[in-house]
Amino acid sequence: MNLFEYQAKEAFRECGIATPKGVLVRSVEELDAAFAETGFPCVLKSQVLRGGRGKAGLIRVVKDAAAGRKEAGELFASKHNVRMLLVEEAVDIAREIYLAITVDPVTGTALLMGCAEGGVDIESLAATQPEKIVRVNVDMAEGLGGYHVNNLVYGMGLSGDTGKQVGAVVRGLYKVFRSRDAQLAEINPLFITGDGRAVAGDGKLIIDDNSLPRQPRYPLSRDYFDSDVEFEAAQEGIPYLRFNGDIALMCAGSGLTTTVFDLIHDAGGSVATYVDFGGANYTRAVRAMELCLETPSKVILVVTFGTIARADVMAEGVVEAIKKLNPKVPVVLRIRGTNEAEAFETLKQAGLTNLSDTEEAVRKAVELAAGRA
Repeated sequence: MNLFEYQAKEAFRECGIATPKGVLVRSVEELDAAFAETGFPCVLKSQVLRGGRGKAGLIRVVKDAAAGRKEAGELFASKHNVRMLLVEEAVDIAREIYLAITVDPVTGTALLMGCAEGGVDIESLAATQPEKIVRVNVDMAEGLGGYHVNNLVYGMGLSGDTGKQVGAVVRGLYKVFRSRDAQLAEINPLFITGDGRAVAGDGKLIIDDNSLPRQPRYPLSRDYFDSDVEFEAAQEGIPYLRFNGDIALMCAGSGLTTTVFDLIHDAGGSVATYVDFGGANYTRAVRAMELCLETPSKVILVVTFGTIARADVMAEGVVEAIKKLNPKVPVVLRIRGTNEAEAFETLKQAGLTNLSDTEEAVRKAVELAAGRA
């Protein structure tokens, strides 16, 4: 789960990291009370789950209430589905630093990362001058030690009071990372203010989905999703992604789904939806097809390779789904796996053609979407 900036900053403050004074608002009518808290100039920060908000015009600096109401109205009305704004006091910035903690997939340790040159261009810096990003691994069974913090801070070339303050932020960020079962805890940028304080200017916090039962403070809500159907799918535990293409992709298994996604693009097609009804959901073909039909498409492509998820059960579900939902677009099938002979017979009796080759099924779906079949 990718949290909003305001939630990340709440976690930062609980763990001793300073943030700018801020107020969350959900409408223009709430702005005056927020302005009374933050004063002017202040910053209107759209709470959307995407990067590059500044470059996309989703962060605005305002100098008075009239300008604030005008800019906020534009943000709420924008195409970016902005439902919340974080109104923050403007900060006197002397320099910017990058800090993050994630999981090193190779060693299974916590990976501390820091760079003395933070800000919006950190991705470019990582690609062109990776040596400027300092990395320190921490065995999570042993915990964070003073030498870990010192290696990171001194590695960034920081010392004196600035080094001490950044070191304290690193300790706080590690507390956030561990207490929230995070996959990523990031501050970019960490402001060093004109009077020498370290303040988290922005924050990103991604929680491991598997740990959500241990994180009751972050219940699933509509705010995290761009559409009602995405929210519905998440509530039901069905992986669902929405795109802007022509082919509704319904597969069993995320690895297979991703592979078929790539095959569609290689064949010149485009994906409208990505629905995974594998694993615990392999008996839910009807619901998976309902989700596919929530988004306009020109063809539904069903591809499975059942091992634990049985092909015969999925075939029965697909037949039921087609009979019940009567889709107005063609359905291309490639169902194989455990008990596939029974699956083939079930589909045949229902008058459905089951292709045995994934690439053939993809080509047919692409041709149908393009009107060539």
